[in-house]
Amino acid sequence: MSAIEFENVSIALGGRQILSGVSFAIKQGHFVGLLGPNGAGKTTLLRTILGLLKAESGKISILGSAPTRGNAAIGYIPQGRHTAAQLNFTGFELLLSAYAGNRWGLPIASAQDRKVVEAALDRVGARELARRPLSELSGGERQRLFIAQALVGEPELLLLDEPLISLDPAHQRSIVELVRDISRERNIAVLFSAHEVNPLLPAVDEVLYLGQGKAAIGSIDEVVNGPVLSALYDTNVQVFRVDGHIFVVADGGDLNGHDHDHDHADSSHTTIRGR
Repeated sequence: MSAIEFENVSIALGGRQILSGVSFAIKQGHFVGLLGPNGAGKTTLLRTILGLLKAESGKISILGSAPTRGNAAIGYIPQGRHTAAQLNFTGFELLLSAYAGNRWGLPIASAQDRKVVEAALDRVGARELARRPLSELSGGERQRLFIAQALVGEPELLLLDEPLISLDPAHQRSIVELVRDISRERNIAVLFSAHEVNPLLPAVDEVLYLGQGKAAIGSIDEVVNGPVLSALYDTNVQVFRVDGHIFVVADGGDLNGHDHDHDHADSSHTTIRGR
């Protein structure tokens, strides 16, 4: 059984077509990097999988069933989490309150509740971190706790929305390796949205690239190449590999208008970092 299956799915949001007739499948146990320019629909795709948004047409199967809100089989780390970073809650209190069903505020916890939370913290190596207030932790330390929070329900699928934003390379590498190891140990599927592909290279089985309402899925070599990305973005795209890093460059400037966030190398090329 595939963890995620999209069959001819179209999604619109606010009158704008996000995906048009997209089909793909993600196998259980696979680590898949979710890439594409800002505005390509990465967060919208994740929210649709979570049952928070309804597809315009097509068929979606998540772990063998239609998407539903509050699916306990999905562990989810949303983008940002700035509010949590400002709280004086300890990491342990955050996990315990979430596990008990209260968003904020520490519930009366049973011994079993505490055991489940401690097991999740141990798995990510964060039991000591969890004793400190979230406001005192670094971004990488908080992300480790958020991963623990996503694990407390023993999920079969992990969705991560840009967890590497604002992290230095060492913390990026640590988070990617941690999620990869969890995926392999528990044979759970991971859909990991990222700003660019390079931090994910040691972990991904496949990449799912979104652009212009379309999608391409496959191995790095199958998808991250000139012909595939040129077809996806309707412009000439070149892919360069240098010292183990991948650089994607599109001729003629911005790929898809002002909705996208690119780095301009010069007046005739745009470097695409995968977001």
